[in-house]
Amino acid sequence: MSAGRNRRTREAFEENHEINVTPFIDVMLVLLMIFMVAAPLATVDIPVDLPEANRTATPSEQEPLLLTVHSNLSISLNDEVLPPEGLASALRQLAKENPNQRIYIRADKTVPYGELIKVMDQLQSIGLHKVALVTLEASKK
Repeated sequence: MSAGRNRRTREAFEENHEINVTPFIDVMLVLLMIFMVAAPLATVDIPVDLPEANRTATPSEQEPLLLTVHSNLSISLNDEVLPPEGLASALRQLAKENPNQRIYIRADKTVPYGELIKVMDQLQSIGLHKVALVTLEASKK
């Protein structure tokens, strides 16, 4: 009698090899509700009475200048190759026209660091302070 009873309980409690996703769904629904309630509270809503302007939006900045330092240490401004003594006068002219002019410096990999710093010092001494270095994006291997 006890052998028959033991077999019935084993059959009733066989292992279930399926994943029960009900608790996972419950947790996800609770998180969804929390985010739905918290999202509107996260935005800052301070009422401000802003003045109106008669002018239209200003167009984007003028085209940036490309200052290129080649491997032979020659320098070109945009597409014009400049003699070494002509760089300072060209930069002074730019500073007079627009001291907030953005200048992008492109330098060959073989240009010594000291030479690049000399060019950047020259830009700063003339009053052109918006300078950026142009590089290539590293390729993923």
